[in-house]
Amino acid sequence: MDRILLVEDERSISEPFAKLLRREGFEAVVAETAADALDRARDAEPDLVLLDLALPDGDGRDVCRTIRAESDVPVIMVTARGTETDRVVGLELGADDYVVKPFSGAEVIARIRAVLRRTRAHASSAQAPPAAPLEVDGLRLDLAARHVVLDGAPLDLSRKEFDLLAELMRHAGRVVTREDLMSRVWDENWFGSTKTLDVHMGWLRRKLGDDASAPRFIHTVRGVGFRFTAPDGAPA
Repeated sequence: MDRILLVEDERSISEPFAKLLRREGFEAVVAETAADALDRARDAEPDLVLLDLALPDGDGRDVCRTIRAESDVPVIMVTARGTETDRVVGLELGADDYVVKPFSGAEVIARIRAVLRRTRAHASSAQAPPAAPLEVDGLRLDLAARHVVLDGAPLDLSRKEFDLLAELMRHAGRVVTREDLMSRVWDENWFGSTKTLDVHMGWLRRKLGDDASAPRFIHTVRGVGFRFTAPDGAPA
């Protein structure tokens, strides 16, 4: 039984949703404050955290930042603010998904299952024999160590940026469609807009020092997807 830490201070939401979680086969642990959320995240060892951003003693984004520094437990943020900027900030902090109030219980359950499935798939692949590092034109990506070096200097990438770069480098020289990137890096059942891909691609390009008009690494194939520079360094 997967344990879900539900961080929500409004009991009119937390109590019925905790009951829904139990009906769907999950164990529900409820926290009503930021401090309690961090304590429960450490003590209860949840399989996933459903985290409201508006808490009486702090901002859920700070809670997410602390959880992510201490653990790889998946986090789904919940908020009444549904702007694209809020969603992007949440994802950049390390959240795995983003839900806007008011939400459908069935949709959130589906998102929980999708995130858990994706997390376990990544864990299974991590247990496989380590793959050889990928190297293209001064860029070296070590899949086992989750470490990237560009021209001898380490790059600080978020989890999604690393996964996106790894997927592109695995298929260096070939076009990877937007749909395939969303399916492999996010989830085949991703509910959100593919704008998330564009935002993360922009961040990744900036960290690589890549000029979109004359790219060294990531080439846009309009209307299709992206192509990473071939391993021999030849133009894509």
